[in-house]
Amino acid sequence: MPVSAMCTLQRPSGEPIPVLGQGTWHLAEGLHPRAVEIAALRLGIDLGMTLIDTAKMYTDSAAEELVGEALAGRGDEVFLVSKVLPQNATRRGTIAACESSLRAWRPSCHST
Repeated sequence: MPVSAMCTLQRPSGEPIPVLGQGTWHLAEGLHPRAVEIAALRLGIDLGMTLIDTAKMYTDSAAEELVGEALAGRGDEVFLVSKVLPQNATRRGTIAACESSLRAWRPSCHST
């Protein structure tokens, strides 16, 4: 599907977010070569799937780190989604979980 044909929702800022994204649940488990998984994420971005859903709970941050590697130099093209484990569902725990995800995604992926 061409990028122009991708269905999107609009953020309050006016920025579009695709309704179809990429999940990372079984990435970085060693099922496929790392380079293949990174190439798949990058291809998805090229095709307009710029919403990427990941979480620290997926392979103990390895999936988030793989996403960070795949996004090197492209962090401004994506909208990243993560989750907070129930045991971290306090104000302090949520902030720490977000900071951990940001470190895994690397500085080029931070957005305001």
